[in-house]
Amino acid sequence: MLGAIILSTCAMTAIVAIRYLMTSGLFALLTSKVRPGLYAGKGAQIRMEIAWSILSAAIYGIPAGLVVWAWRNLGWTQIYTDWSDFALWYLPVSVAIYLILHDTWFYWTHRWMHKPRWFRLAHGVHHASKPPTAWTAMSFHPIEAITGAVVLPILVFAIPIHVAMLGLVLAIMTVMGITNHMGWEMFPRHLVNSRFGNWVITASHHEKHHEQYQCNFGLYFRFWDKVCGTDRGLSDKLLRYESGGTA
Repeated sequence: MLGAIILSTCAMTAIVAIRYLMTSGLFALLTSKVRPGLYAGKGAQIRMEIAWSILSAAIYGIPAGLVVWAWRNLGWTQIYTDWSDFALWYLPVSVAIYLILHDTWFYWTHRWMHKPRWFRLAHGVHHASKPPTAWTAMSFHPIEAITGAVVLPILVFAIPIHVAMLGLVLAIMTVMGITNHMGWEMFPRHLVNSRFGNWVITASHHEKHHEQYQCNFGLYFRFWDKVCGTDRGLSDKLLRYESGGTA
């Protein structure tokens, strides 16, 4: 049994690491084509981001491996594979529930990480990326990585979700984590400034967090920032850049 658990955690660590390298690499390549020179002189920073991220992949991989083992061997989780187990309308609802709960957890733990003691101890690693790049999304101190790694494993033991919808949640988490850090806005300005954009986080919103630190703490949505008065709008730097000005 122990051997199977170790194998599962090692496999999930490898999957998380490869997913990070491939996805961040893809968006870094896109950046080099769309915003050439944006990461110029950032070689040492990017190497450090990759090193921290590979360590984070191991921390994310351990609980993920335990979940996969428990799902396949014990049936303890609420992950299901038969489309008929729940009504079809529940598929998007389950994704929304997971994203909302994950966003809530992230907002409050993120604010906690900005308390001076925890920032110096852990979260400062993430903010050492100045400015962030497509490689920054998983660049965490192990303490911070642990706070992020436990969320989905806890949820799958409590809230039913189809395995395909869980995959969608992971894809959204990965893509938004990377695109919100890559230093330029990939979405059209009219979408960012729309009612939809007023509630969903993109690079223009999260970049301001990396500029001012004590604002814009959310992961997917701006709800908690708006409710708690920590929403400071969009990055002036990215707005100028997208308008053709100097970043």
